[in-house]
Amino acid sequence: MKILVPVKRAIDKDVKIRVKADGSGVELGNVKMSMNPFDEIAVEEALRIKEAGKATEIIAVSIGPQQAAETIRTALAMGADRGILVKADGAVEPLAVAKILKAIALAEQPGLVIMGKQAIDDDCNQTGQMLAAMLGWPQGTFASKVVLDGDAVTVTREVDGGLQTVKLTTPAIVTTDLRLNEPRYASLPNIMKAKKKPIDDKTAADYGVDIAPRLETIKTAEPPSRKAGVKVKSVAELIDKLKNEAGAIS
Repeated sequence: MKILVPVKRAIDKDVKIRVKADGSGVELGNVKMSMNPFDEIAVEEALRIKEAGKATEIIAVSIGPQQAAETIRTALAMGADRGILVKADGAVEPLAVAKILKAIALAEQPGLVIMGKQAIDDDCNQTGQMLAAMLGWPQGTFASKVVLDGDAVTVTREVDGGLQTVKLTTPAIVTTDLRLNEPRYASLPNIMKAKKKPIDDKTAADYGVDIAPRLETIKTAEPPSRKAGVKVKSVAELIDKLKNEAGAIS
């Protein structure tokens, strides 16, 4: 069984985000970029399934600029077998990503697509669900546990009320939550081996997908700075401030 793992190049999770002076977007110049953390978890889960003898090949896919090849190399260094880079400059919206992934899935015929539930740059949380709908495959989103048993995969989902367990028939889509696993660090020998693993260069046109944006960003702004707190002398004063200044109670 093949496992397809989409990986996105995003601003590193430890970098403080800065908005451009003209409000046109987020500053990307001289900013450290890394694999989206949720996608790292997806790669790790795919590796664990393969190590358990339940998968034969892991394919890492990234859609983005040429630099996204580095993100694929990270997945290869962790243990993925090969990569596919779909070159695209500028922002690619979730719908276009889902269409490209659909075409790749139909070509590769994976038994499982494991992907991060969302990217930390746009927080859309849409691509996995769109892909499942387009393919007509079952989906298990926000996975905190994945158990593969023959042609079935049991997914424990994190939902508002606690945990929900669903059983899917493969091929299926699984999106990962933070508590699914702890991604491994790539060893130096594996980093060297990753340089020799193949990455296929493709374009969206190769898959017949139009990636022209359908949405326009009007303005990007930083959230308002929080005001410093104050000490109150009594419960009555606290209630007064909550009611008359904060408007938190009526």
